[in-house]
Amino acid sequence: MDDPGFFGPNSMMWKVNRETTTMFGGASALLMHAAHPLIAAGARQTGGYRRDPWARLIRTLQLQHLVTFGSQRESEEAATRINKLHKVIHGVDDLTGEWYDALDWEQLLWVHAALEVATIDFYELTVAEMTTAEKDQYHEENKLAADLLLLPADFLPRTYADMEAYVSDMIGSGRLVLSDVAIEVAELITKSMVPLRIKPIWKFVAFAAVGTLDPRLRELYGITWTGAQQRWLDVNLSMIKTMRPLAPTKFRWILPARWAQMRLDHPPLVA
Repeated sequence: MDDPGFFGPNSMMWKVNRETTTMFGGASALLMHAAHPLIAAGARQTGGYRRDPWARLIRTLQLQHLVTFGSQRESEEAATRINKLHKVIHGVDDLTGEWYDALDWEQLLWVHAALEVATIDFYELTVAEMTTAEKDQYHEENKLAADLLLLPADFLPRTYADMEAYVSDMIGSGRLVLSDVAIEVAELITKSMVPLRIKPIWKFVAFAAVGTLDPRLRELYGITWTGAQQRWLDVNLSMIKTMRPLAPTKFRWILPARWAQMRLDHPPLVA
């Protein structure tokens, strides 16, 4: 094909993002995003979570999948659309009195970091452990997605361990708050207010999202988590990891990954 895309099957982006269960991390990331008061302010301005609660996360995941499995042109066009939407989201946050801007690097970094860390967490919980080198490779490759959304690669933490430290420091900084938007998002996730097509599995996804949150974030959201719940989650995640190799590819890999693999396996004939 004329435009093979940014990555191929030997990349960590391809290896991690193709897995269906890594998308479970999106729910955890959404809880992390909503706890940031300035990101919440942007959602409040647009009425985003009320009007279309999944739109932001879906756009982010779609871009991630396009960057990984699509053409460069598709990725750049999707990023341009998102950046155009972000350009008009700014103002003064009623809660903190601070200026918020959807194109602000600090706010973009939190969105990017939360999704990256949640994605890696769920890959390790449901697919396989990753080495430090593999995590660093994923982190380095994922900088391209950040750059497409106008977050300069050199603004990101240098290594994946640095990214994890940044996320932990943010959670412990007191910067995150339980705003009206955060409460809405928590209810959206825990009460299964999701598209009909994913309702059958959502109860577990929501449970896993809450169970894999940093305990300090669970406390912020007022979520009680018991040892029995943790044991039940551990057993089920272990079962998913054990059974995964036996599942057909159509269940293990997301559709964009399967299409991309088909393009490689059956390249178009050149006249």
